[in-house]
Amino acid sequence: MTKYKVLVTGAGNGIGRAIAEMFYRQDCLVRIVDKDERGLAYMKDKYPRMMIHVADVASEKEILHVWSAVEKEWGYCDILINNAGISRFTSLPDTSTDNWDEILDVNLRAPFIFAREFARRHPRQQFGRIVNIASTRYVMSEPGGEAYGASKGGLVSLTHALANSLAGTAITVNCIAPGWIHTGDYAELSRADHAQHLSGRVGKPEDIAAVVKFLCQPDSDFINGEEIRVDGGMTRKMIYL
Repeated sequence: MTKYKVLVTGAGNGIGRAIAEMFYRQDCLVRIVDKDERGLAYMKDKYPRMMIHVADVASEKEILHVWSAVEKEWGYCDILINNAGISRFTSLPDTSTDNWDEILDVNLRAPFIFAREFARRHPRQQFGRIVNIASTRYVMSEPGGEAYGASKGGLVSLTHALANSLAGTAITVNCIAPGWIHTGDYAELSRADHAQHLSGRVGKPEDIAAVVKFLCQPDSDFINGEEIRVDGGMTRKMIYL
């Protein structure tokens, strides 16, 4: 992969970490954002050339501070990965408006701001990629998931809206909806866990990174405004309890 300039949010651990590591191994210039200082310190120690930003993406001011550094040091980014997200499941009567707002601010408002600032700085007609990380929760729900599901459904809609707004540029905008991606000890999973998937296993962060890599290739430009579900077939499988 060409030495692209890449910005990944929520890269202190989990899926974001795997995506940042993938780009780093491809010899890209990688800049990561997270409020998890320990996770960022781990990444900086392991990958010395990686640039880190401690920031809370719920704050527009902190997002703009990140972009000021990008503009000063790089000018612009070639690739933006909107991965940062939070989930907090509470019963409907106990879900406060503040809780709703916080989840929407991180999961939906922040990707919009990052994408807007990406587009403002991007040279016209030059290769660009925005990939948003949503969730299959936008089509599957369980009690207490109103805010999270709504934020991820909004992110899918934001994806095709951005793709339309950026039509005529060389920037494509796509969205990945991961299913069950295990970020802990894979050995702790049971046979029943794996059996819920048509692919016969629970997902790993590297599964999402592989699709990000594909979408960010120059010859993947005919995929635009799309949502790609990466869930081992789980949303297509009837499960009887």
